[in-house]
Amino acid sequence: MRRTFFPIALLTLLLSGCYSGSRPPRIGNNAPDFTVKDSERTVKLSDYRGQVVVLNFWASWCPPCIQETPSLVQMQARLKDKGVIVLAVSEDADETAYHRFLERFNSNLVSVRDPSAKTKGLYGTVLIPETYIIDRKGVVRRKFVSAVDWNSPEVVDFLTKL
Repeated sequence: MRRTFFPIALLTLLLSGCYSGSRPPRIGNNAPDFTVKDSERTVKLSDYRGQVVVLNFWASWCPPCIQETPSLVQMQARLKDKGVIVLAVSEDADETAYHRFLERFNSNLVSVRDPSAKTKGLYGTVLIPETYIIDRKGVVRRKFVSAVDWNSPEVVDFLTKL
């Protein structure tokens, strides 16, 4: 029987690409501030200091984004009085599709279009939807990847306790 051995350095390099630890790198650190200006509004993250910010990166053509949007809208309506705000940053290049999406879901979210996707790049986001929970002091506390049920008891409890 013949054995094949991987050199330890090569194995370590391969595994490091798959596993980067138990926490996403931004958790516990200050959220990178940004300003996004589209044809309708200018949004600056630091303007929301003192509130819990649910920073959601999305696009109108993204199936998981479509799936999670109704629960985001419902959660926003339910928790807004508790100081929780959804800041939705779309990477849509098509302004008409962006507006159609917001109308379709009767969106009450603070939403801005960033077709350059510079803001999501600032956070290291590659796939969407991806959402960061930022506490009242501006510190990233949690990261969600893919569609989330924003009305689940665990998520609502987490958000209201920040």
